[in-house]
Order: sequence, then C-alpha cells, then structure tokens
Amino acid sequence: MNPRLDQPLRLGTRRSKLAMSQSGQVADAVRALTGRPVELVEITTYGDVSREHLAQIGGTGVFVAALREALLRGEVDFAVHSLKDLPTTPAEGLVIAAVPRREDARDALVARDGLTFARLPDGARIGTGSPRRQAQLHHLALALGKRIETVPIRGNVDTRIGFVRDGALDAVVLAAAGLNRIGRGDEATELLAVDSVLPAPGQGALAVECLASDADLVAALGELDDPRTRVAVTAERSLLAALEAGCSAPVGAYADLSGDGPDVHEMRLRGVVGTLDGSTLVQLSTTGSVPQSYDEAMALGRELADEMLAKGAAGLMGERAL
Repeated sequence: MNPRLDQPLRLGTRRSKLAMSQSGQVADAVRALTGRPVELVEITTYGDVSREHLAQIGGTGVFVAALREALLRGEVDFAVHSLKDLPTTPAEGLVIAAVPRREDARDALVARDGLTFARLPDGARIGTGSPRRQAQLHHLALALGKRIETVPIRGNVDTRIGFVRDGALDAVVLAAAGLNRIGRGDEATELLAVDSVLPAPGQGALAVECLASDADLVAALGELDDPRTRVAVTAERSLLAALEAGCSAPVGAYADLSGDGPDVHEMRLRGVVGTLDGSTLVQLSTTGSVPQSYDEAMALGRELADEMLAKGAAGLMGERAL
C-alpha cells in the first residue's frame, strides 16, 4: 500500500468565511474520491490584509499569490481559488487540475426594503469594489433614465451587507455564487440578468490547483473537473487575456451552453468593456458549436476580443478607478 494514503492531504485556503466554505466543499469531495483525510491550511493573502481598493492594488493575483507560493514550497498539496481571482497567465510548476461544476455566475443585488435595481430611487448609493460592475450598473441606470452613485467598498459578505443594513448604502452588489456557498442566497433582493450585467470571466467557478509534477494528485483531483464549465470559463478567460486586462479592468464575459443533457450543442460567448460612468460600452457576442477542445475555446475568446478591440475596447480599458 502506498504510505501516502494514510497521510492527510493539505488544502490551502484563504481565511474568509466564503473561502473556507468553498474549500470545505471541495475537501469533502476529495475525501469521497480518494478515501484520504483532507485538512484545511489557512493562508493569509495580500488581498486579505490590504485595505486599498482592488482597482488600486491591481486586483489580479492579490488573493492567490500566497497560496501559490505555499504550493511551490510544499507547505500544502493543493489549493482552491475563486477562478475569477486567478491571473490568466499560467503559474510555472502549477496546474489547474479541476474546475468543478459552476455555481450561479450572476451578480446579486442586496438592497434595502427588498428593492430591485429598477425600483431603487434616483441617486441611490450602491457599493461595489468592481470597475466591471460599476461600468455596467451606471449603464443600466442610464437606460432606466436615472442616476446612481457607486461607492467603492471592501470586506467580507457580512461587512458589505452591513453597509445596507445600517443605512450607509442603498444597496450592494455581490457574486450570487458567494452568497449561495455560505447559505445566504435568500438575502439577494434581485439576481441581475446576464443580459443586463455580464459577470466577471470565470465568476461562479472554482479552480483546484496543485503541482504539475504530482501526477497522481493531478489525476485524482481531475475527477472533480466539469468539462462544460471548463470549456466555458476557458473561452471567457481567453477573451480577458487577449484584451490584456486583469480582474481590476471593467471587463465582463460569459459563455453559456444551450441544450439539455447530452444534447448541448451550441455556445454563446459575450463580452463587454465600458467606461466607469457607463456612458460607453463595447458589448459583442459570438455563437457557434461547442468547442471540442480547450484550444478551440481559447481561439473563440481571442476572436471575440479582436472584434472588441476593433470596436475601441482598448481605449475604454485605459480608464481605471481611482
């Protein structure tokens, strides 16, 4: 018998309630698959300790660098990330062994008095730390003939929703997946349709990462992979990479597959880039057969990014929240 089978697998995770919850769910799945014990190893990342707004500290990688360093140093065996936090450039020596089935990719509005976005008053103050959300929320408000004020916020789910509960803000926007994973999905007063607000590339999906050299663990974790989720997020992240943008840029992307069960035959990829005030958006989509390989999915993302760049997307991404 392999002596490693009795040793716990060490799963590196951020310390937040959400990170611990989603890592715990992956740990349960890995225990069931491998029969091995799994212990969570809490790691503090730069994004957790910095009080600066994400747009100021760059966004890309600030929640994952410490986890990846722990992997490379052999302090943990694998790590769980929110896929939208991962840089699009692969990390040398590491591999994303699995992308489990995606949770709800939409953004969720948590507003006072049970309000939906359309019913928020003119001048409503909405908290979000995301330039992508900021651009699209302002655009949506303009389409409804009203104005909003977006307020940059940081903090965990309790902190963010607390701004609404104590009256400091009229609403906040969070990822629906995060609320669902900690059992608080019912606190959303509206799930924002992707036709109105495109999510971040990879939003709602997790990435399970380990050393590329550990073939046995790569194979074991690979049992958690959901091919449909993987092909969709691969296209979304390829678009982001081709735009040469990070997760602090006002870029949204979403790939959805149409059809039921084994009959999924078509994928639509949508992308958006906008100015922070919502006055200008470049939003395009492409629809075709479901990619039969990850290379095909990446090509689809690059092609749509090229179209967006031809429509002026690069100039819009040059604007950053201050």
